[in-house]
Amino acid sequence: MTTPTPMDPAAQPVRLIIVDDDPLVRAGLTLMLGGADDIDIVGEGADGTEVAGLVDRLRPDVVLMDIRMPGMDGLTAIESLRTRPDAPEIIVLTTFHADEQVLRAIRAGAAGFVLKDTPPARIVDAVRRVAAGDPVLSPAVTRQLMARAAGAGPRTGRDDRADRADRARARVAALAEREREVAIAVARGRSNAEIAAALYLSVATVKTQVSRILARFGFNNRVQIALLVHDAGLLDDDGAESAT
Repeated sequence: MTTPTPMDPAAQPVRLIIVDDDPLVRAGLTLMLGGADDIDIVGEGADGTEVAGLVDRLRPDVVLMDIRMPGMDGLTAIESLRTRPDAPEIIVLTTFHADEQVLRAIRAGAAGFVLKDTPPARIVDAVRRVAAGDPVLSPAVTRQLMARAAGAGPRTGRDDRADRADRARARVAALAEREREVAIAVARGRSNAEIAAALYLSVATVKTQVSRILARFGFNNRVQIALLVHDAGLLDDDGAESAT
């Protein structure tokens, strides 16, 4: 059961934009999220083409966005938004747990995803957590996405996979030994507490190591670390560290 993130009375409300091509979905989300005192819905969009203008005009903290939309889809909009130096955090709204488009959105820097049938309280909590810099990506979700990444491999061009592997190996090689161990543990879908126990570290130290890895590569979430380790070929099919 998810414990709701407590609201800080002194904090400014989270500025949120909702983007979905279904007006009923937008209405439902507005009703659901609008009841939270610490969330201010500042705008809505029905298509990815509207997102850039909404962000420029309204300066949201978080964008809650569907992936599948006519015109410009949410995925293209996410990739465009995350190139900005002042980009808002993005939560993917989807009907699928871990499909290829969600995987691509996470690679692009989305801070997490929620299913459209997620209970209202958990969607509210997800917005709060992402606004506070805490990506909504549980270890279980990480494992799902990693499994999807492994399964998607054969459909990717051989040259593209080789180039991505070379880049990933070069980046991992820049990590200190302890950072590499933590990165591999993240790729196995382990929580900070599990990593701390396995590596005989404090949870605070693990959090610091993860933060350093994220900062080093300009990543936005743990799944991007996991995908880097996966692309570098450091995991075998059972999730164990490869000898190569």
